[in-house]
Amino acid sequence: MADTTTPIRRRPARTDDDREKPAAAAVMPPGLRHADDTKPGITRKRGNGGFVYFDVSGKRIDDEDEIKRLNALAIPPAYENVWICPDARGHIQATGRDARGRKQYRYHARWRETRDADKYERMAEFGRALPKIRARVARDLKLPGMPCDKVIAAIVQLLDTTLIRIGSVEYARDNQSYGLTTLRKKHVKIEAGQLRFRFRGKSGIEHDVTVNNPSIKRIVRRCAELPGHDLFQYLDEDGTRRTVGSADINDYLRRASGADFTAKDYRTWAGSVYALAALRRLICTSAAEARRHVVATVKDVAALLRNTPAVCKRCYIHPAVISAFEADELQRLAPGQSRRGLKVDEMAFAALLAQAEKRAAKLAREAGAKGRKARESAVAESIDTSLTSLLKKSRTARKAAAAKTDAKAGAKTARAAAQA
Repeated sequence: MADTTTPIRRRPARTDDDREKPAAAAVMPPGLRHADDTKPGITRKRGNGGFVYFDVSGKRIDDEDEIKRLNALAIPPAYENVWICPDARGHIQATGRDARGRKQYRYHARWRETRDADKYERMAEFGRALPKIRARVARDLKLPGMPCDKVIAAIVQLLDTTLIRIGSVEYARDNQSYGLTTLRKKHVKIEAGQLRFRFRGKSGIEHDVTVNNPSIKRIVRRCAELPGHDLFQYLDEDGTRRTVGSADINDYLRRASGADFTAKDYRTWAGSVYALAALRRLICTSAAEARRHVVATVKDVAALLRNTPAVCKRCYIHPAVISAFEADELQRLAPGQSRRGLKVDEMAFAALLAQAEKRAAKLAREAGAKGRKARESAVAESIDTSLTSLLKKSRTARKAAAAKTDAKAGAKTARAAAQA
């Protein structure tokens, strides 16, 4: 037995700068500009019937259109240290501190759309990497003893099957809300040979999740035998007791996949797969019925992921799934190439993504061809214009030369006549 007096070690807590670097998350959309809330911005103060706003020079803003933009940001009245971007094209439109002192952001709508599009574009690549990750997890679950990778593999397996959020030390400390990496021993019980996790998650949502996996049960039991309150721990090579954090999970996923995937990609993948699985089994006779099915399915997936339907539809269900359903294409979707490590519905989703990629590539080629044709037409038109201009100049020059020649001839004739 290792020395139980050895202090537990954690990774250093992350700062706001570590948590939020929005400009690096996606390519800046055309028309937007990078915004920096460390530079002077618009401020607000409570007034009669609402807030009044002041520009970077401290002058009160009276322009009605600008006030309408600022009010539309819907910054909660309780936020403090509010900074508002003076440029309506800034990718960050506002920041502020909530009641718990956490920094919150309001983004430009086009920036959110770009980030969501980038996230969805990752799904095809994630689907190709998922079998590799699952194979690595299966191997690491069989490692002897209780090394770090074995404990992390157990967490990734739980992430894959339960879709519980990964959690963060900050949320556990400030909100008493937990995720896989911040669970405590009091949150799990072994009942009838099963694991039962009961805890409060993000936004205060109560979780009650049962897991029937003998391998995971053995690992969780051994983790619980280690000293301390935290559930997922391991002993490193020198016997130091350590907890597993979200950074460890994401690092493991990068090593297992060879790409920059994180725990969040699992939830986006699962949300899209579950939506496809539900919708492709439905038959619609009208557009109105299709819309009702989409609304009901989004609610079901939101309940599965434990978030709101609005967030679920915007962030966790690939737009291609809903578009294909509304176009009555899901029922005709080919089963897709069989891949070891993917379930039937996952293979169908991968097939849908492949179709979407081909369609996007075709549209890009067509757009490129149209662009080339337009450029060629523009060049040809420019050449024609230049030639026409040159011909006109040439004709004018010839006429001028002829007139000059005629004038010289006339002058010569006149001189000859005078001499005679």
